[in-house]
Amino acid sequence: MSRLANKVAIITGAGSGMGREEALLFAREGAKVVATDINEAAVQAVVKEIEAEGGVATAIAHNVASEEQWIGVVAATVEAYGKVDILVNNAGISFAVGMLDTTVEQWDKVMNINLSSVFLGMKHVVPHMQHNKGGSIVNISSIAGITGSQGAGAYTASKGAVRMLSKAAAVDYGKDNIRVNSVHPGFIETPMSKEFVNNEQMLGWFLSQTALPRVGQAVEVAKAVLFLASDDASYLTGIELPVDGGVTAK
Repeated sequence: MSRLANKVAIITGAGSGMGREEALLFAREGAKVVATDINEAAVQAVVKEIEAEGGVATAIAHNVASEEQWIGVVAATVEAYGKVDILVNNAGISFAVGMLDTTVEQWDKVMNINLSSVFLGMKHVVPHMQHNKGGSIVNISSIAGITGSQGAGAYTASKGAVRMLSKAAAVDYGKDNIRVNSVHPGFIETPMSKEFVNNEQMLGWFLSQTALPRVGQAVEVAKAVLFLASDDASYLTGIELPVDGGVTAK
């Protein structure tokens, strides 16, 4: 399989969940993967998995809210592999607190990790893509960025902003053959959501919202990200792709 042959991809939040599946899948499709995560041990374990399968990858400890660290990640990628073809801004946090109960500090943290990190990643990767005359950026948002989410004002605002920032970048850099799209997962089983999925009452509520009678798997999101990152999506830019089992349809 070689849908990403000769491509170099940076994937944030690659230590677990959707990011882990993206890193593994991209490597299987031929990409050289720079996998980053704030949890260094976790992302090193993912890189070992990739290498055990014969893939090529590098692990980097990375606070995505730090511009200095973004500069370092991009520089290390170019030094190791010569270019950046793909950026997947996957890292993020979930935050289910109502707006009136959210402190300024909590608001800033959610915005820095979920939104500013996407801005910083694109800011420092796009010049390299311009130099290489093309690239693909996939930003992971949420269905909350399309429909809203009860009791999670900061999270919803951050994910909605990711959606619109992606569109703005798509318009600005389409002339450089850089495609920018967003993916909007619904109820996906990951380490972050495990306690909710394992709660019978919460699981019942999840299933009442979906058209398909189950929660999604992280690898199903990874496959959608792979499609957008690959040349199979060569005429797609500025779109939002829900991977949600039909939640937004309902």
